[in-house]
Amino acid sequence: MAEIAFDNDQYLRTQSAHIRERIDLFGGKLYLEFGGKLYDDYHAARVLPGFQPDSKLRMLLQMKDLVEVVITINAGDIEKNKIRSDLGITYDFEVIRLIEIFRELGLYVSSVVLSRYNEQTAAKAFQTRLEHMGIKVYHHFAIEGYPSNIAKIVSDDGFGKNDFIETTRELVVVTAPGPGSGKLATCLSQLYHEHQRGLKAGYAKFETFPIWNLPLNHPVNLAYEAATADLNDVNMIDPFHLEAYGDTTVNYNRDVEAFPVLVAMFEKILGQCPYKSPTDMGVNMVGNCIIHDESAKEASRQEILRRYYAALCDQRKGKCSEETLRKLELLMKKAKVAPEERKVVAPALKKAEETGRPAAAIQLPGGKIVTGKTTDLLGASSTLLLNALKELAGLDDQLHLISPDAINPIQHLKVDHLGNRNPRLHTDETLIALSISAVSNPNAEAAMEQLGKLRGCEVHSSVILSPIDEKVFKRLGVNLTCEPRYKR
Repeated sequence: MAEIAFDNDQYLRTQSAHIRERIDLFGGKLYLEFGGKLYDDYHAARVLPGFQPDSKLRMLLQMKDLVEVVITINAGDIEKNKIRSDLGITYDFEVIRLIEIFRELGLYVSSVVLSRYNEQTAAKAFQTRLEHMGIKVYHHFAIEGYPSNIAKIVSDDGFGKNDFIETTRELVVVTAPGPGSGKLATCLSQLYHEHQRGLKAGYAKFETFPIWNLPLNHPVNLAYEAATADLNDVNMIDPFHLEAYGDTTVNYNRDVEAFPVLVAMFEKILGQCPYKSPTDMGVNMVGNCIIHDESAKEASRQEILRRYYAALCDQRKGKCSEETLRKLELLMKKAKVAPEERKVVAPALKKAEETGRPAAAIQLPGGKIVTGKTTDLLGASSTLLLNALKELAGLDDQLHLISPDAINPIQHLKVDHLGNRNPRLHTDETLIALSISAVSNPNAEAAMEQLGKLRGCEVHSSVILSPIDEKVFKRLGVNLTCEPRYKR
């Protein structure tokens, strides 16, 4: 397992304090555009060992009496059933999920904004569902010429046509189920309406990556580029910050390109822009909480490799462009990392070559690498899981945790009744069989108790896995990569 690189407790303290300072700067009302994942930021947890996936949410909970959450979703994305790829759920379902999570934790969710609203049938149905949950719904509309036609945007015919969101607390966190949902436009529209009413309010942006006070080509920042390689995001030196202060900071191309437009909007709304650079707009303190830089660098290099393997497999599936793959190869060169540095790759391929069948390898918390091969009863991923659990439980490798008598009925069900051609057990079926065996078999019970130790472990498969096995590894918190080839 990677050495801790990040002080999560320090982050919770300093980040909340910094946001409070920004609220005070604007007279007690701040619209905070929350970029990235608010609840489950697993990318940050992988590149900064020690960062907890729910850290940003926990930070907000430290000042929850000041916070209300506004979620914005593009009405067109509801109509198109747009999917959040990492979770495999639609954007509208993700909004419901976030509302339930926030409410359960005690965060006040005041409303949902349907951006680019145009009476879409699915959006209207979603609004009804939200209102039944006690959530207020507001409509924001497409503005012709956005974002360049400042005169039109900042007028009664632009932001003025949007519903004014009634907010009551000092910190309004504007979040969304994914990119393109309209967070920034929602914040700016609110500033316009607040100003029209003679009320003071400010805007700031919370974006974890790239980390503004790390070098441009620091592996942590390169890993962010790898994560967004298909979006054409590029890290760059913030030229506005350099000119204003003489300090070198890192931002990304979309914020830098949009900044002159934002300055013009702020000047039109407030009379002057409160910021001299895109970096000024941010409130991110993550870079100040890195306590072991080398560990963060190594974790980020490994993340770049994982993204590279994922892109190779996506290209094999016809879902990744050659341009994206080339960009990832360039990022690997910048980070000075090569595929052979992923320690589980060679053992998986060696086992596959020895057996002539698909195989897999896992690196356990202590660093030991365990392999799994394809058998007549189990797929390679299932064998790998059982071998890993036996190793962690200190059990003999030759021990059978699941009796063949327990496996045979499952195979009979799969092949003879459910029409599957492959009789071998997938990982979900194997874990169910193991859990049943654990009722009467102390060794199986001991193995089951080790499942939590797999979180954060590295796995490589010699072939592209089935969606079922991929999902099980994801739920176990395992970092999976595969060779870009299908099982023959």
